Amino acid sequence: MIRVVYKFLFLSILLFGTSCSLVRDPLDTFSDVTQGVDEKGKVIVFKDKAAVENHLVTIYRQMRDRQEHWYVDALLIGDSHSDNAYAGTTGAEVVPFENNAIEGSNSVLLRDWNRFMEDIARANLLIVNIDSVEDNALTSAERLQMKAEAKIFRALILFDMARMWGDIPVITKTAGDITSETIGEVYDDYFPAQNTELEAYQQVEADCLDAIKNAPNSNPANKTLFSKSVAKALLVKLYAEKPMRDYSKVIQYADELAAEGFDLADNYSDLFGMNAATTDIKMRNTKESILEAQFFSGSGNWATWMFGRDLTNYNNSFTWAKWITPSRDLIKTFQDEGDQIRFSESVVYYAAGWSNYYPSANYPFMFKLRSAFNSIIKLRYADILLLKAEALIQGPSQNLPAAAAIIDKVRARVNLPALSNATKASPDLMLQALLKERRLELAFEGQRWYDLVRLEKVESVMNAVYAKDSGRLKQIYPFNSSSYRLPIPQTVIDQNPKIVQNPGY
Repeated sequence: MIRVVYKFLFLSILLFGTSCSLVRDPLDTFSDVTQGVDEKGKVIVFKDKAAVENHLVTIYRQMRDRQEHWYVDALLIGDSHSDNAYAGTTGAEVVPFENNAIEGSNSVLLRDWNRFMEDIARANLLIVNIDSVEDNALTSAERLQMKAEAKIFRALILFDMARMWGDIPVITKTAGDITSETIGEVYDDYFPAQNTELEAYQQVEADCLDAIKNAPNSNPANKTLFSKSVAKALLVKLYAEKPMRDYSKVIQYADELAAEGFDLADNYSDLFGMNAATTDIKMRNTKESILEAQFFSGSGNWATWMFGRDLTNYNNSFTWAKWITPSRDLIKTFQDEGDQIRFSESVVYYAAGWSNYYPSANYPFMFKLRSAFNSIIKLRYADILLLKAEALIQGPSQNLPAAAAIIDKVRARVNLPALSNATKASPDLMLQALLKERRLELAFEGQRWYDLVRLEKVESVMNAVYAKDSGRLKQIYPFNSSSYRLPIPQTVIDQNPKIVQNPGY
């Protein structure tokens, strides 16, 4: 082994999941990514079935335990970087998402990039090595299912990364050992080039289509699994994105999810509400939930206190300004629509000890994660159903009445009237109605920014909101064609000369 003193190289090794540290003796003991060598000197990543199962548990725990990048930061990008919310706090790394001053030095984006890469490395470790596990107790069917679950996890990550940054490295293997003999052939594994956004989405597609064959079926009693239904839901979202747009497939997979029994929950409050005693949530595993992280007494989520009060621990950490403060523009949209049910499930008012955006005596907070025991819903059927409506409006087989029926169904659940006949007759008005419906239905679920990007509404919506929303911080840079992608962290570019910054940053 050679000893490499360059810090950037060592950091890159950690991010991309190598199977060998650069700063230790030749491998003959256990490490963080291997379990020793056999008598022939062959590296053993997983020594038996139990080791693979433990690693899969570790992958699943990322959905519960690492809430910063896949939930907290996702809401910052999806809602505070859109017209739905203000940043909420005065933090220098958070405010730029509100006033459009994000740069490559932003530490939030660096955290997200690093953690996404770590998660991909975890998935790849299982995908690449499970077939070489020499344990007859691990059956072929089990190998295929575990690999499918890891591929769904990898696809979820790649999808989020591609939506954020566009061109990213698509890493599907683990890097080999670096020795004086192999450094040339493994160098590219440690310093991968960027793939195009299209190639990243194509890998998501490949992972999902492959996983559908062997992933577990959806379990109505356990929506935490990387199931066939999760893969199908991700395909719906994938095929709505412009590089992969195929609205016929959006409809196909949305219909398959409906055939599997997914539907809107009977009451909107079933998704986010608490029980009568305020000691636990109202429901887990609703028929609307496709993938969620669940939390129970003794192991609750911590993200609640980032946004407001924990109703099961009322005064916990309520001494500083919270992230994702609902915007006046969103509140007005709820009010103008007469949408009291979704508004009361999305926004709550408390007296606060600060007045950054509103008078402290009556301060609004995001309300969709209101206790340490609330589930964090990653994928739900209302999102899928409304994407089907989009496909019926925008797709080659346009069907405005069918799209209107979907939107009316979503509205009926919250006691809102059906769309007008004039709206139902106009493709443009229907698209406007769909965007508003998605905004109100999915507020504070990290979707709004990506809706504007997907339908090319960023400039028209975001450059106008600063003038009509009196509480929003002054806009630093106007939104333009370069705004559709976020800046790649400069640290990543400094470590890997093959990574190129997105235009405009």
